[in-house]
Amino acid sequence: MSQISLNAPGLFDLSGRIALVTGAGSGIGQRIAIGLAQCGADVALVDRRTDSGLAETAGFIAQAGRRSLQLSADVTSAAAMAEAVARTQADLGPLRLAVNAAGIANANPCEDMAEDQYQTLMDINMKGVWLSCQAEARAMLAHGKGGSIVNIASMSGVIVNRGLNQVHYNASKAGVIHMSKSMAMEWVDRGIRVNSISPGYTATPMNTRPEMVHQTKDFESQTPMQRMADVNEMVGPAVFLLSDAASYCTGVDLLVDGGFCCW
Repeated sequence: MSQISLNAPGLFDLSGRIALVTGAGSGIGQRIAIGLAQCGADVALVDRRTDSGLAETAGFIAQAGRRSLQLSADVTSAAAMAEAVARTQADLGPLRLAVNAAGIANANPCEDMAEDQYQTLMDINMKGVWLSCQAEARAMLAHGKGGSIVNIASMSGVIVNRGLNQVHYNASKAGVIHMSKSMAMEWVDRGIRVNSISPGYTATPMNTRPEMVHQTKDFESQTPMQRMADVNEMVGPAVFLLSDAASYCTGVDLLVDGGFCCW
């Protein structure tokens, strides 16, 4: 029998590790970035937003006593992501952890959807994850310390949401799930783990707008737990998959959906 660790909480300790989070200016990405800092990581914050979102995230990270770096970058640009990773390593240190949460959502009947609506979403949700992972993994492979990447997918990559005409979104998230599995197998023998999280309906700013109130009630009634997830509930799964607690997990898609996919 291998030696038994008596310090179980230490499995989730991210102290001394450098992380990069895309989509860190709001919603799930913002909360996960803060959660990583609360577990000891220093975090590079990447978003294309022009509001105060990144500064707000950085403020919470400072309160946690950790360092952060605010980076404005478009995940659909290979050059921008390469620069973001380079600046992260120059300012904070070797990149060990990454969470790719940048994404958008919208809806339209398939027969009415314009090509640019489809392509813009696919560029951000799928190409953006690919380019982010590519830049992050290149750095992790180069410094030889290994790493862990978590991509934010959606239960919409597993099921088709009732009442939502979003064929492009569903396809993009299914793509993120399988792309993560494929990357996990490409890098499995070189010290990089790749997993995905598929949230169910989550109370992000996008889903809690006043005009969404009736749809929000539908989301809640369709979920076995009879509520949407709070963004805080995505932190634990992300920390688990990034930490040593998940050292034997790669290619996993973790559904965090309040039981939705059981029905």
